[in-house]
Amino acid sequence: DGDRLEAVVAKYDPDIIVPEIEAIRTERLYACEERGIQVVPSARAVNFTMNRKSIRDLAAEELGLKTAQYFYARSFDELKAAAARIGFPCVVKPLMSSSGKGQSLVRTPDELEHAWEYGCSGSRGDIRELIIEEFIPFDSEITLLTVTQQNGPTLFCPPIGHVQKGGDYRESFQPARISPEHLAEAQAMAAKVTQALTGAGLWGVEFFLSRDNGVYFSELSPRPHDTGMVTLAGTQNLNEFELHLRAVLGIPIPVVTFERMGASAVILSGVETSAPRYEDVEEAVAGDPRTDIRIFGKPSARVNRRMGVVTGYAPLDGDLEALRERVKAAAAEIKVLEP
Repeated sequence: DGDRLEAVVAKYDPDIIVPEIEAIRTERLYACEERGIQVVPSARAVNFTMNRKSIRDLAAEELGLKTAQYFYARSFDELKAAAARIGFPCVVKPLMSSSGKGQSLVRTPDELEHAWEYGCSGSRGDIRELIIEEFIPFDSEITLLTVTQQNGPTLFCPPIGHVQKGGDYRESFQPARISPEHLAEAQAMAAKVTQALTGAGLWGVEFFLSRDNGVYFSELSPRPHDTGMVTLAGTQNLNEFELHLRAVLGIPIPVVTFERMGASAVILSGVETSAPRYEDVEEAVAGDPRTDIRIFGKPSARVNRRMGVVTGYAPLDGDLEALRERVKAAAAEIKVLEP
């Protein structure tokens, strides 16, 4: 509701607006910015990144970044035609959604009708249009946390590897394995797209990595990223939230240093309930002092909803795979239950 958004801004007369979710009438923030209110990272950034059509056209058409082949569809017939051109498997997503809502991997033409209905039902706002993407046979995915500053150079955190299921992040780890050449390619893409979107803050820029075809730009969020919660394990001199705050307030960030390897794993709910309670939290952290837990405090739970995160760390010369298994085991031990 754009009118309610403007009423809140008029009531509180803020110095800074930090859009933390996608379900906002972001086009109204241009007027706020014109009045001298700082929008984080910028009104242009949040308006473009809320809509997959805007950000994909900017990245691929205007900036020339390498992406999956894609088309748009405003009807089921357009979806069938686009899928026929791309081939199978292909990926179908709403133009506006988050956390994998409405996203499908379509393997055969028979699955297109379900993908259309599911995509439209998972869309935010009043846009009934989907994007159909070529399925990239990638070897891994990374998030490159990128910091743009008001008066300073763009900085990059060590790459974060992550595993997704159903469009949702399940675990992340830092550092990700990536060749120096591919890392430089990803950094150049991240710098190019964040510069075009303008503003200061921390961005989560996602890439697909293919041994044969290199780096593909996937998407980005103009805010701290779920996979970046691994930095809460103290992997860097400043975690992603501290970096975001410094960038927003114009406090200089001379450098981001990598201190120790880390891993994170989400705590998933197995029940649907309000006022959930948590069991075996003490047992999950008792075995290793390098393990920590954050419960998100969500007022309700549903099956497979992410209710918290477990983080852990190890020395830079430690065993990353062993660390990942330790953190996943701790997350699996915590039970989300009815009150």
